[in-house]
Amino acid sequence: MPGSSLDALIDALRRLPGIGVKSAQRLAFHLLQHDRDGAQRLATALQSACVSVRHCERCHTFTEAPVCDICLDPQRDTRLLCVVETPADQAALERTGSYRGLYFVLMGRISPLDGVGTREIGVAELLRRATDGATEEVIIATSFTAEGEATAHVLAEALKSRGLKATRLARGVPIGSELEYVDLGTIAHALSDRR
Repeated sequence: MPGSSLDALIDALRRLPGIGVKSAQRLAFHLLQHDRDGAQRLATALQSACVSVRHCERCHTFTEAPVCDICLDPQRDTRLLCVVETPADQAALERTGSYRGLYFVLMGRISPLDGVGTREIGVAELLRRATDGATEEVIIATSFTAEGEATAHVLAEALKSRGLKATRLARGVPIGSELEYVDLGTIAHALSDRR
């Protein structure tokens, strides 16, 4: 019969996205049976991250310093501000190596059904940042879900009403794909956003 420590571990692992009860049990049993050293390293890393990682005072991404390295980088183009939903989205854009501007991380997207509005994602802070006098273009890089599109629309309207240029990431057919296998919505957007 599992003890309370094992139950607590399984319950903690279930908090991870995409991990249900069975997967959490498998992970817990694996760590305890086959990789106690890995379990200890995981526990130590989680504890350390929870203590030392915070949000950047300027862009809200994760950092251990008050202001992140990207915001402090003098080589970045301060005229460009890219708005993303999460630090993971920012990391994905950085990995492309094609964007050299600054960021603002919303830490979510508007979702009225979940009680998430403009206040919860920091739209007022974004507008203050975007109207700092240096920003010339705000690139809205929210996801293409219904909530991401709604967030992009609200942001674009708010930015345009303040005289700022707001652009949206383009949508299209993924590289290497065959048209017959691409969903119709993607094909329709690719046609309308063609250049």
